[in-house]
Amino acid sequence: MEIVADWDAVFIVLPRYDKRKMPTAPRLLDGTAIAAAIKAEVQKDVAGLTSRGHRPGLAAVLVGNDPASEIYVRAKVKTCEQLGIFSQMLTPPADISTEELLAVIADLNARDDIDGILVQLPLPAQVDARRVLNSVLPEKDVDGFHPINTGRLQQGQPALTPCTPAGVIEILKRSNIAIEGAHAVVLGRSDIVGKPVSVLLLQQNATVTICHSKTRDLAAITRQADILVAAIGKPAFVSPEMVQPGATVIDVGINRVTDATEFARIFTHEQPDFEKRKKQFSEKGTTLVGDVHPSTFLRAGAYTPVPGGVGPLTIAMLMANTVRAARMRRAV
Repeated sequence: MEIVADWDAVFIVLPRYDKRKMPTAPRLLDGTAIAAAIKAEVQKDVAGLTSRGHRPGLAAVLVGNDPASEIYVRAKVKTCEQLGIFSQMLTPPADISTEELLAVIADLNARDDIDGILVQLPLPAQVDARRVLNSVLPEKDVDGFHPINTGRLQQGQPALTPCTPAGVIEILKRSNIAIEGAHAVVLGRSDIVGKPVSVLLLQQNATVTICHSKTRDLAAITRQADILVAAIGKPAFVSPEMVQPGATVIDVGINRVTDATEFARIFTHEQPDFEKRKKQFSEKGTTLVGDVHPSTFLRAGAYTPVPGGVGPLTIAMLMANTVRAARMRRAV
């Protein structure tokens, strides 16, 4: 400020504020709402296909009795019912062999009423997961994990795309976040998220940098990102210092916090949902956090919350992939 003297008074002249430079609240990208819109589109497509005698069908294979997997698969089956997709859940025993599970997949491959096959991971230790996943016909591989679909994706050919990476792109597009020409930094190089989302961003004409555990001076690179995609599986890893002001932050991580000390490290009073989080943790002894520290979102221009961000898109895109598989298989 500047103090100006006058014969009759002393008054303070405050600096003028440029509204364009004033900080604004970060924009929350509501994955739940976007997923609902996609499901509504899928439901309309399913009705049209069914009226022509081509009802899409999805088979979910759940091996054993893992509680978390059971909840996830049942949510997928329930969504199928809501959208009019035929669904069937197969539950082989936990002690099934690789050869026995391959026989289950072969039967589903041969069924004309099944357009998509989902094998829920993880599989028991005695099962060769790679052999099982690769045994699914590429045209029924609604998870987009088959090497043929991976190769087609790399070459820009029509392919069934991994659901979570496809959901990331839908969030950006439907939120009118500019991808073309943007510098996108992807934290993580997994076959399930990091690599495919990098390819999809390239296809949208972003300039893409992939970072991983061996990347030097990580923060210096992430601070260059217009779009930062965090998919490394480390709770609250991305700190405010790693993000340039105004960047779009897409948090793919889903991590469960159960330790009180860890809760106190991650969640603080200045965060808008702190009281809600505190109550949840007090009552249930657990809460979810992404790969991005919640305080980082205050620095962002737009961000996806956890929960309610990328997560809901995964099931929505699985439904979309099932309809796409039905169309591709039947040439309709």
